[in-house]
Amino acid sequence: MKEYLIELKKTLTVLKDNGIILYPTDTIWGIGCDATNSEAVKKIFQLKEREYEKNFILLLDHESRLNSYVKEIPEQAWALIEYSEKPLTIIYDGAKNLPDDVISADGSIAIRITRDEFCKNLIGALRKPLISTSANKSGEPSPSMFDEINEGILKGVDYVVNWRQKENIPAKASTIIRLKLNGEIKIIRP
Repeated sequence: MKEYLIELKKTLTVLKDNGIILYPTDTIWGIGCDATNSEAVKKIFQLKEREYEKNFILLLDHESRLNSYVKEIPEQAWALIEYSEKPLTIIYDGAKNLPDDVISADGSIAIRITRDEFCKNLIGALRKPLISTSANKSGEPSPSMFDEINEGILKGVDYVVNWRQKENIPAKASTIIRLKLNGEIKIIRP
């Protein structure tokens, strides 16, 4: 438990200092930062060599925080979040309280309520959402385990979280859906 708390504290310090991290999530390993910090978000775009039109997923620690970043939550979202058996990312219309480089051109935002203990505790301590994007350069396959992460990514982040690196069960990306206020659901990634 002591090692866990030390790792959380180190990671939090990097995030508060405009840093970007490589960290385990409830899906695949991700590159992340404080989602409200434009300077750090730009560093992720550069590291991934990603087009600025392609946005990222935000992780929150609890669904009660959704109202801070989405103008109006569709009623179906609550049941989808509660009963989804695997990690679910929902794209909502009407993002708010976030930098422009995090919000899609159409004003939407992709958010997942993480069930991963480390992520939940980190987001709770930071009191802000985390960016979560796959730990790869744009166009390359997403790594399913820590050992598959490209050396350029490992060296390009400000901190590599020393937690769950030895896990050898391949991870999968989340399901992504777009949820409209009228209840319309569009599956983006099953």
